[in-house]
Amino acid sequence: MAGLWRSLRAQLMTPDTAETTMSRRGFHVKDEPTRHRLESVGVSFLTGFRAAVEARDDADIGRLDLIERQFRGFAYEGAAMGYAILDGVAPGGGRTNRFLTGAGAPHIYMAYVGIGWAYAKLPRWRWSAVAAPDPLLRWLVLDGLGFHRAYFETDRFVRRQEVAPVPWPPDVPGDYPQRAIDQGIGRASWFVAGADPDVAAQLVERFDPARHGDLWSGLGLAATYAGGADPDDLKKLSVHAGRYRPQLAQGSAFAAQARLRAGLVTEHTPLATDVFCGCTPEEAAVITERERDNLPPDGTEPAYELWRQRIQAHFV
Repeated sequence: MAGLWRSLRAQLMTPDTAETTMSRRGFHVKDEPTRHRLESVGVSFLTGFRAAVEARDDADIGRLDLIERQFRGFAYEGAAMGYAILDGVAPGGGRTNRFLTGAGAPHIYMAYVGIGWAYAKLPRWRWSAVAAPDPLLRWLVLDGLGFHRAYFETDRFVRRQEVAPVPWPPDVPGDYPQRAIDQGIGRASWFVAGADPDVAAQLVERFDPARHGDLWSGLGLAATYAGGADPDDLKKLSVHAGRYRPQLAQGSAFAAQARLRAGLVTEHTPLATDVFCGCTPEEAAVITERERDNLPPDGTEPAYELWRQRIQAHFV
């Protein structure tokens, strides 16, 4: 009976994969292979989400390791959303934290982003029920929230560039939450643009220039992690970035570190870091890890932003 309930719950909670198609979302289609690749990201995410909400125990989530390497990280991102949603609406709790320290640990960056997808669905008063314990990586939650906004409310948050501030985390003053959300909007813009560098640059150009740096950082992360571009397209995106190339490179380095930590480096990863960072994924990851050491506590600027600035300084 319990298994039947879990299956029914998963069926009711998991969105239709049609919601992730480029045509349903109204995204630009560069070509058919790229369309298929970007849509496979969405399908993999929902596979991970469903696996989490119907899992009997934490061991069940291991079946996600059967997913193709280039898409597996997105499945674990979806699983994090699933566990976070359950923590927000179902009794028991603790699922997200167990995932972060267990099966999701190799995919920790993607998992925190997945929690942000859950925040987009949960009422704000339930956010505190979802674990996001790392004071540095918790900013990726807002990155995930920004991605969700741009992906599902594209007209509002990408084409009209609306701003909807979020008073979270409650212990950090200032406007940095919106900047973290912009990093997610930039990441989603790679999907909105269909991995077309010209269209992606046009989308960013419509935003207030004060937001461009964070948007380009998100684009660099998505173009490296999700792929969908050949070397010529990657070079074109770098040219479009102009004075924001350090931010583009920093996002690329984040993506390289995420793939290396999870053991999910693909043929595309070194192509992207070579163009954006001028180095291998391993070298970019070393920079990312080294600059994380000895960060001060959150102050006027969060430690997360100081970390990003340190990485960007390597690529000026």
